[in-house]
Amino acid sequence: MTASSIQAPRGLSTDIQADRRLYSDDERARRDATVWTLVQGILAPLQFFVFLISLGLVIRYLTTGSGYDAATISIVIKTGVLLLIMVTGAIWEKVVFGQYLFAPAFFWEDVFSFAVIALHLLYVFALWADALAPDHLMFLALAAYATYVINAGQFVWKLRLARLDAEART
Repeated sequence: MTASSIQAPRGLSTDIQADRRLYSDDERARRDATVWTLVQGILAPLQFFVFLISLGLVIRYLTTGSGYDAATISIVIKTGVLLLIMVTGAIWEKVVFGQYLFAPAFFWEDVFSFAVIALHLLYVFALWADALAPDHLMFLALAAYATYVINAGQFVWKLRLARLDAEART
């Protein structure tokens, strides 16, 4: 399969046109040379693993009424890992693209990341302020997790586009 055979939804670009690739040659070289690529490669699956455990604990609490403390701790840990990957991702973006956030190649992923972070931090604030009942906190966490899944899908799609771009260059 070549990059030109990718069919994007109507009105959307695949970002793999000859004049607008995901990475320029210099950006690709910086991406491949920086330790931050490895850091992101480690943190992304770690975050997903933490998410899966936390999701299970949240669902367990909502279905059985037990395990509130474990679910709460797991959500706070998930939020911490999310913030860590956001900071290190911004550093990666600076090294590769020359700006901390909103590089054209990852603009919409970064925009949506802010919604993900906002919902996670809203959960932490509501927990800290005792502003919501436990069930409502868990539903807020599920909303944060739904946005996380969408955002993770955006990044997986870009990873796929980068691989197709590399294949097209060879």
